[in-house]
Amino acid sequence: MINWMIPPAFVMIAGAILLPVLPQKIRSSAFIVFTFSTLVLVWVLPNDFALTANVMNYTLTICKVDSLSRVFGIIFALIATTGGIYSFHMKEVGQQSAALLYAGGALGVTFAGDFFTLFIYWEMMAVASTYLIWARRTPESHKAGLRYLLYHVLGGGLLFAGILLHIGKTGSIAITHLTNDGTLASWLILLGVIINAAVPPLHTWLPDAYPKATVTGAVFLSAFTTKTAVYVLARVFAGWEILLILGVIMTLYGVVYAVLANDIRGILSYHIVSQVGYMVAGVGIGTAMAINGAVAHAFSHILYKALLFMGTGTVLYTTGKTKLTDLGGLGKSQPVTFWLYMIAAFSISGFPLFNGFISKSMTVAAAGEAHYEWAMLLMTLAAVGTFLSVGLKLPYFTWYSKDKPEELKPIKAPVNMHISMAIVAFFCIFHGIYPAHLYNLLPNPVHWNPFTMHHMVETVQILVFTFIAFWLLRFKMLKPKPYIALDLDWFYRMPAGFLRKILVDPFDSFFNKAEAFTFDIARKLTEMGRNPYQVFAGKNLNKTYTPDRYRPAEGRIVIAVLSVFILLTILGIIL
Repeated sequence: MINWMIPPAFVMIAGAILLPVLPQKIRSSAFIVFTFSTLVLVWVLPNDFALTANVMNYTLTICKVDSLSRVFGIIFALIATTGGIYSFHMKEVGQQSAALLYAGGALGVTFAGDFFTLFIYWEMMAVASTYLIWARRTPESHKAGLRYLLYHVLGGGLLFAGILLHIGKTGSIAITHLTNDGTLASWLILLGVIINAAVPPLHTWLPDAYPKATVTGAVFLSAFTTKTAVYVLARVFAGWEILLILGVIMTLYGVVYAVLANDIRGILSYHIVSQVGYMVAGVGIGTAMAINGAVAHAFSHILYKALLFMGTGTVLYTTGKTKLTDLGGLGKSQPVTFWLYMIAAFSISGFPLFNGFISKSMTVAAAGEAHYEWAMLLMTLAAVGTFLSVGLKLPYFTWYSKDKPEELKPIKAPVNMHISMAIVAFFCIFHGIYPAHLYNLLPNPVHWNPFTMHHMVETVQILVFTFIAFWLLRFKMLKPKPYIALDLDWFYRMPAGFLRKILVDPFDSFFNKAEAFTFDIARKLTEMGRNPYQVFAGKNLNKTYTPDRYRPAEGRIVIAVLSVFILLTILGIIL
């Protein structure tokens, strides 16, 4: 009955390989066919389905399905499909194939049952996602993509080193929960994973690279890398208290920088750090309710964050600008984009009847239930910054504020962008009104009602007072400023000049001199090849060698030959 079942990642990867050979007219449609087929496959795969292969002395579990992997697989395939609709107008096959390969890597990680399989898909994601940054083809995107790739090479190297040490210790490659026993293998694996989760101070690749990606590429970037890391943390590191501490730090750190940011996609990028913090904290708490909260919030976050990037991507596509200081007055020309964006803004801010409300609250409540009141308080505080920056500051200074129609002159957005945004917006509202539809997918039985009077009143109070504070301060403290807030990567870059003089310049100078010496030798050998006679003449004759020019006279040759014969004859008589 299930012999026809294949790993969902295979469908995406096959699509990435086939797209370049398909006619351009049908590539965008084929993209959606591949992603939607994968969604159907994820949905119908039976629980406990597994596909294995023997390689040398190990058994690779290429695909393994359970409730945790299924919920992540569903949302990954769903957002890949809506991303395909959003990018339907885009005809560049490189981006299309990279997006499919990227989504396939995320699904491969999700359904991997062993560490080797996981690592292969992990690195596939890194390469494919880098292309989506470089594909914008600007000097800034090239540099950001290189820094992004270096980060993920580091993370992949740490992950692989930890996997090898783990296999050496246990003899098993199967993915299993790791206890906090202090072994180097476990900590290296954890460090490799939290780089992908964008945990400070190893987070700067995200706000650096995502704003510089292509319009459509940023939608895919917002969905996969950090959330696959959350999946691995939930699978392998649930209950590690260090993750609770790091997660809470992330929630606050991200919103602070989001308030300070000027680039609209930079604001959203910092909020990925903040929102992933709720998930990391939930994994760190480790209770059934906290894991459910982390998974539910990952599901909700992928939806509303993709919708946010779709909205800001539409602004970039139609105006060519992404700075708040360059925007304003778009509300009259882009009402559809604005209201679809606001659905995502209400969702991420935790408005009742939107999906962020029914998922974030579960994690916060789980912290209180586990007696981490300090974490509960700080995560609630982070919600203020979320609404302030994403729900108020960004839309106000983008679509309203000062009128700038004569400067912007936005073009019309392709209709497929709004169709995709509408589909994602529907799920943001649907899960907010009917949370049971999402709760039934979660890995543990759910006993949580988000619509209690206490929770509703608390949420409304936070939102109302945040709005009042924004309105009073919008032209004073919160007005966008054309500067870049220094992040922790400043500490990496500050000693770069000094380290370059010590570690790079001496070697660079040595190799330059060695190169010059080599070319000088090659030049001299070339000159000698053109005129070998000058080696014997001891001077540069500056003339191309020809046999006739330097051949001795025939008489001299005859005399030389006769002299040799006479000499040999005399020697023969004497001897």
